[in-house]
Amino acid sequence: MRSAELPQWLYSLGDEDIRLMKEFVLSSGSLKAMAGLYQVTYPTIRLRLDRLIDKVKQAEASEETRFEGLLKDLTLAEEIKPSAARRLLRAYEKEKRER
Repeated sequence: MRSAELPQWLYSLGDEDIRLMKEFVLSSGSLKAMAGLYQVTYPTIRLRLDRLIDKVKQAEASEETRFEGLLKDLTLAEEIKPSAARRLLRAYEKEKRER
């Protein structure tokens, strides 16, 4: 996957967040193994993961708002037709569902 194809929410994460995601995948999703790796308790690693999940959700919501706002602005400025904006929004929502 080229960087242009990476989801925007990924860019909102810091180095430690990316490392946590990598270790999560490498440990096959085992929070017990992650707790051992980070030398913290299970509840602590669970809290870190929950915070990462929240960051991703917030970044995705923000991305949606920016896209929808851009479509609205372009439509109001008459740079695109309302029918084109609706088609773009439907295509965007379909792509999101398929991820």
